[in-house]
Amino acid sequence: MSFFGKNIKKIRTVKGLSQTAFADIFGLKRSALGAYEEHRSEPKIETIIKIANYFSIKIDTLLTSDITVNELLQFKESLATYTEDIKKEPFAKVPCITDNNNIDYLQHFKNDIFIDEMPCLQIPINTSKNFRAFTVSSLEMTNKDKGFYPKDIVIGEQTPINVIKKLTNGTLVFAIIDNNILFRRLHITNNNVIFRADHKNIEDEIYKISDVKELWRVRYVFCKRIPEFSTSFEDKLITIEQEILKMKAKME
Repeated sequence: MSFFGKNIKKIRTVKGLSQTAFADIFGLKRSALGAYEEHRSEPKIETIIKIANYFSIKIDTLLTSDITVNELLQFKESLATYTEDIKKEPFAKVPCITDNNNIDYLQHFKNDIFIDEMPCLQIPINTSKNFRAFTVSSLEMTNKDKGFYPKDIVIGEQTPINVIKKLTNGTLVFAIIDNNILFRRLHITNNNVIFRADHKNIEDEIYKISDVKELWRVRYVFCKRIPEFSTSFEDKLITIEQEILKMKAKME
């Protein structure tokens, strides 16, 4: 076991920082920092490097030495305080479910420490709500070359299970059911929930509402390609214009 947790707690004491304040400096969650200090979890190497560089302490010293308060006081003049003067816009950190971690997510989605260590998107959305990002990996939500393609990212707002019945039919969601993550459109019938794909060759999947472990209502979308913004009405106008031009050409 390294001295990392013990040392960062001493650094906090010297700087007079709460766990929340310290965690915010490095983009961590307070629960993750608490786990480091209590030796329940070890940080990623990127986190160690950030903290060591920020406080001008050698990585080897941070990990392998029980740094005394007197030693830390010698670093006091070089401890960066600039972030205290910078007004930071609060961006939401959104854990992202990817092809590489989706199996682990299905096993540990209730574990706060696991969630803290997931890759995250940082975007300017409502920080008071809970969001999750999901990377599209199939063509189930495409229809006639329109819709979602692999590597697109959808961001969902957590929806309590007890309000699922209040959602509008056709709402775009992703959900955990039977150790699977489904990205579909939601339809409700009595106490059942239907997950319907946009692709016409994909059959509906029907479950009881009580089978749903997590549900996220899609709020934001990041597409890998530039989407087609024209509406069906605009398409019809273009078609009519083309037909008129053809008729004029025949009459000339």
